[in-house]
Amino acid sequence: MKFGVFDHVDRGQVSLAEHYENRLKLAEAYDREGFHAYHIAEHHSTPLGIASSPSVFLSAVAQRTRRLRLGTCVFTLPLVNPLRLLEEVCMLDQMSGGRLEMGVGRGSSPYELAYFGVTPEASGVLYKEGYEVLMQGLKSRSITFEGQHYRFKDVPVELECIQKPTPPVWYGLSAPAAVPWTAENGINIMCNGPADKIRPLTDRYREVWAGSPRSSRQPLPLLGMVRHIVVADTRQEALAAGKRGFDRWYASLQHLWRLHGNPMTHYPIPEDFNAGVDLGVILAGTPDEVAEGLARELEASGANYLLARLAFGDLTYEESLRSAQLLAREVMPRFVRESVTA
Repeated sequence: MKFGVFDHVDRGQVSLAEHYENRLKLAEAYDREGFHAYHIAEHHSTPLGIASSPSVFLSAVAQRTRRLRLGTCVFTLPLVNPLRLLEEVCMLDQMSGGRLEMGVGRGSSPYELAYFGVTPEASGVLYKEGYEVLMQGLKSRSITFEGQHYRFKDVPVELECIQKPTPPVWYGLSAPAAVPWTAENGINIMCNGPADKIRPLTDRYREVWAGSPRSSRQPLPLLGMVRHIVVADTRQEALAAGKRGFDRWYASLQHLWRLHGNPMTHYPIPEDFNAGVDLGVILAGTPDEVAEGLARELEASGANYLLARLAFGDLTYEESLRSAQLLAREVMPRFVRESVTA
C-alpha cells in the first residue's frame, strides 16, 4: 500500500510568493515523512490551480527533495506542442534523478481550453496526436509523424529520460470505456468520487490486466483514489479546518463554470462539506478516525494507492503540515504493515 499527495495548488489567502514557498516547504515535509509521490494539476485562468506550468513548479520541487517522486495530473496535451513537452519531460526526469511520474490528459475544463483557442471537439484529436508524438520521442532518437494537427519529419531527439523506456504514465480515469486502454498499456490511474463508483473501474482494470502479457512480467500498476484529508488532535479541530478549506476549494473549482453561468451539477464530489464526509470522499478527524475511514474506503474502492489532498482552500501551512505529519506517523504505518488490497 502506497500513499501519495495530490495538490491542485489552488489559491489561498496569502500572497503568491508565500503560497509557492509554503507548497515547496510542504513538499520537503512529504519527502521527509515518506510519501511516495507528489502529484500536481495543471489549470489556467482560475484560482483552482496556480501551478499553470507544472514543469516550472516541479523543477523547484526537485531541488528541494531527494526521494519524493514528482507527478503531473495532468500535463494538458492539447495546450502544448508535443516537441516542447517532450523536452520538458526529459529535463524534469534528469533534474530529479529519475523521479518523474508523467500524467497526461486532454483537459477537464472547456473554458480553459477555449482561452487557448482549443474547442472540445479538437481537444480529443490534439490529445491523441500529442500523446503519440510524446511517446515516440521518449522511445526513439527521431520523430516522424503525420497527423491532422501535427506533422514532423525526421526531427532529432537530443534529450532523453533516465527512466526507460518512459517515466511511469498516469491517467485520470472516470469512464469505464477508458479502462482497457489503461490496463493494456500498464498505465497508472487516479479516480475521484465515491468508493462505489470507483470499484467498477478497479475491478475492470484488474480483469483486463490479468489477461494482458504485461501481468506476467511487471507488478500491477497503481490504482489511485483521491481523498481530501484533514488529520488533527481532535475531531472538532479537523472538521472546522476541513470545512473552511473545503468551502474555499470548492468555490475555486466552480469559479470558471459560475463565471460563464454554467455551474457544474454532476461533479463526483458534493459541494456540501458534511455530505462529502458522509459519502467518504472527505476524511477529517483524529488519526484513529481517519485510519478507520480510510480502511473502509480502500476496501470498498479496490484502490491500492491513496492520493491525499492535504493542502486545499485556505488551510494554513501549519494546518496542512500537521495533517501530513499525523497521517504519515500515525495512520500510514498501519497500512504498510497490513495492506488492505494485497
